[in-house]
Amino acid sequence: MIDMSLYFQPGQIVSLEHGDRNLYAEVIQVVLSRQLYWVRPLLLVNFVQESSVVTDLREASDLLWPINLFRPALDTEVITLLSQVLAKEPKTEPDSTAKQQLNEFVHQLWQAYQNSTQQ
Repeated sequence: MIDMSLYFQPGQIVSLEHGDRNLYAEVIQVVLSRQLYWVRPLLLVNFVQESSVVTDLREASDLLWPINLFRPALDTEVITLLSQVLAKEPKTEPDSTAKQQLNEFVHQLWQAYQNSTQQ
């Protein structure tokens, strides 16, 4: 029997980090058979100098991503960021810039992951 307490639960906010960017997402489902999380992106944060640029991804496509790349998102880091996007109504369709930023982030993170597993 697999200990589910070792995994994040649906509804938890998690983070994927790469360089100066973090993708925050909500866990939808744990896919143990493939060691993946099904997550729903919430926002992409680009940390620049002393500030951060927040991109709303609430209407972007869900992701299936390896469990071992996620870390828990701390309430103290997420509350301020989420308040910036939750104050706005979600768009019916994410803008192409947000989609492009998510695709670029996912591609770069996947390349880094592939490179680290080949060494």
